[in-house]
Amino acid sequence: MAPFSVSWHNLLEELDDLSEGATLITPLSHDRFRISDVQEQRVVIEFLDRDIDETRPLQRDQFETMYRRITDERGGFELDRLPPDADPYPAVWSLHPRFEIDEDEGVIIEKEGPTSTQLIETEEPAEDEERTEPDLQVYSDALLLIDALERHEVDVLEGLDTNALVNIYTLLSDVQRSADDLRQDVRGVLLGRLHHDQPVAGQYGSVQRTSRRNRTLKDEEQVVETMEDAGIDRERITSVDS
Repeated sequence: MAPFSVSWHNLLEELDDLSEGATLITPLSHDRFRISDVQEQRVVIEFLDRDIDETRPLQRDQFETMYRRITDERGGFELDRLPPDADPYPAVWSLHPRFEIDEDEGVIIEKEGPTSTQLIETEEPAEDEERTEPDLQVYSDALLLIDALERHEVDVLEGLDTNALVNIYTLLSDVQRSADDLRQDVRGVLLGRLHHDQPVAGQYGSVQRTSRRNRTLKDEEQVVETMEDAGIDRERITSVDS
């Protein structure tokens, strides 16, 4: 096992090599953040989904504490043992070539060979790439709504005349309906790509597939017989409280 100082400087080198705008995601709360500054004694991060406490320094001594726990324990360090708001630390450690987060097992581990990171993969469009208008109802509805919102001062709805309110309300309904239609189409494709209870993150958020189990009512006679076997009289079961 390499000394902490060696692993720490390897991590700092990985952070320095990150591309501008590189975004990471925490393993527990799934908060998105970026590295805003790299120093010898700390790493400063900037959360993308918070209105308050957007910037936060991560201290070197806390990285060292986590390093010791990861390397000292067989099977890795269990993420649910982290203190509150500490999950940016393993997310940053995942950039080190010898550390990896296994969200299925809920651990961060040290391993040989290639490792994955908590970086969110985003595709930057080429500057000269031409965009084409999609032939989608929600796109047309959204453009009409944007135009209406720009032409009226919607910050004070009471100041709008009735016709303007009717137009905005109608367009909002159209966008909601067409967006939901497209959402259902996207959902159908996503279902074939997601694993149960495993969140997948994108640039604007994360989605998770959950399973539900439907329950059916037991046959009345079967319920009565079961209750009678337990020593409860049939009359007590079928009577109505007065």
